[in-house]
Amino acid sequence: MTSNENRDKRGTGRLGLRAFAGVLALSVFVHPSLLAAQQAEPGSATSEGTRPTWSPTISGSGQTSTGASAANGISASMQTGATTSSQTATAPLATGTTVAPDTQALEPLTDADTIPVDEDIGRQNLREARVDNPTAERISRELGSEDDSGIRLGTLILRPSISQKLGSETEKSGGVKDDRIFSETGLKGTLTSDWSRHELSVGAEGAWQKTLSGNETDKPRAEIDARLRLDLADDTIATITGSYSFGREDSDDPNAVTGAKVQSGVHQYGAGASIERDFGLIRGSIGADVTRLQYSDAELSDGSTLERSDRNRNRYAITSRLGYELSPALIPFIEGTIGRIDYDDAVDSAGYRRSADLYGAKTGVAVDLGEKLRGEIAVGYERQKFEDGRLEELSALTVDGNIFWSPREGTSIDVTLDTSIDPSTTAGVNGATIHRVTAQLAHDLRTNLVARLTGGTTFTRYDGDAAAADTTAYLAGAGLTWKVNRYLDATADLTYERTHYNTGVDNDSLTALVGLTAKR
Repeated sequence: MTSNENRDKRGTGRLGLRAFAGVLALSVFVHPSLLAAQQAEPGSATSEGTRPTWSPTISGSGQTSTGASAANGISASMQTGATTSSQTATAPLATGTTVAPDTQALEPLTDADTIPVDEDIGRQNLREARVDNPTAERISRELGSEDDSGIRLGTLILRPSISQKLGSETEKSGGVKDDRIFSETGLKGTLTSDWSRHELSVGAEGAWQKTLSGNETDKPRAEIDARLRLDLADDTIATITGSYSFGREDSDDPNAVTGAKVQSGVHQYGAGASIERDFGLIRGSIGADVTRLQYSDAELSDGSTLERSDRNRNRYAITSRLGYELSPALIPFIEGTIGRIDYDDAVDSAGYRRSADLYGAKTGVAVDLGEKLRGEIAVGYERQKFEDGRLEELSALTVDGNIFWSPREGTSIDVTLDTSIDPSTTAGVNGATIHRVTAQLAHDLRTNLVARLTGGTTFTRYDGDAAAADTTAYLAGAGLTWKVNRYLDATADLTYERTHYNTGVDNDSLTALVGLTAKR
């Protein structure tokens, strides 16, 4: 082959590539430029509400092609070495203008200004409810869930774990010291949905203890929290919740039975429903919930039992919230609550009618900066008015909230503030206000080694003459988690608790735990 023939062939190839590039340029630049030119033309006959169509014609080897034919024409022209002879675009000035007989009009392009686009097409649970599931979120963080971890159950994903630990506990009250060695078996996990709409999230954990030697003061516990979010419309979300928890009262609790071998177990059941709607920058919600507290009998040191059913009660509440969106990440709000507390026994063992009406109000701010910072904090006021006139109203300034902050990758700080009112069963005492603050710091020392620090304080305050029973409890803890592999963790924890009484002997407790956790 001669050099001239080579040059001709290379030239033909270059022209084919230029034709292809020209077609791509047309698809990107010609439509906007023609539309802008038409809008600027003073004699435009385009009527209001009607947008012009456009129909580019692409010629390959002297033939006009549109749509799929255009692609075939381009391919043919590149294979034969023929150059594109013309590239024209016709923009009729008014509806009904016909295209030249030798061209074929393309379908009008979709205009983003005239056809609404569903932003949630193909999403996987992108919508987030205003009220999240703190139990499921905390367990997910503790398990270090990965996107591809877990067991798929149809459209649900289960991420379970089981742990086995050996512990040592030392309690000291005055000059009395009790030691025990125990084993603890724990179950923990989350169940989340993988749906295009709506979302189900369930978080559950529990621990069962068995004393191996020493004073038998087992402390079993369990907690489950389920939430179903329903996306009713673009701006309306409904949430249905259910929960259960179990714990045993501490011997240093003001309502505990003095000298009991096994304190009363506390069962708490909860259910609720709420609906939230966005009105532009205004966000409103209303919800109703019911909580039941049920107490088991306490076992005395002589083997007999003491019935505690007179503490069983139901709490009904309706809560409404109104927020204003300063930005998607910052929403101040106000919230009001009205409800009722009904005891199973109209009169308790001391002859008091403890059923009460409750009222509450608070204001705060919700923050959502993604994984870096999210949560809410609020201050308010809560009051309970008892049926029995001998009992004074129980009121408290409340501070509630939860803040999760990650100042840097691999470091997180979780702070919880909580205020609650705990009715008393002591004759003549209305109850106590409990303020609690806890914080946990987690830091990745290495990719497979996580260090944890925990701290907290609980203030229990009574009114009037009962203030002598006030207590202040302190908590400090440290722990390490070594991720042996994706499915196995080794853990070690050390926790110290101290309870200070206004009158009485302080109580100290030191607990050490080591164990293994298998997860999926």
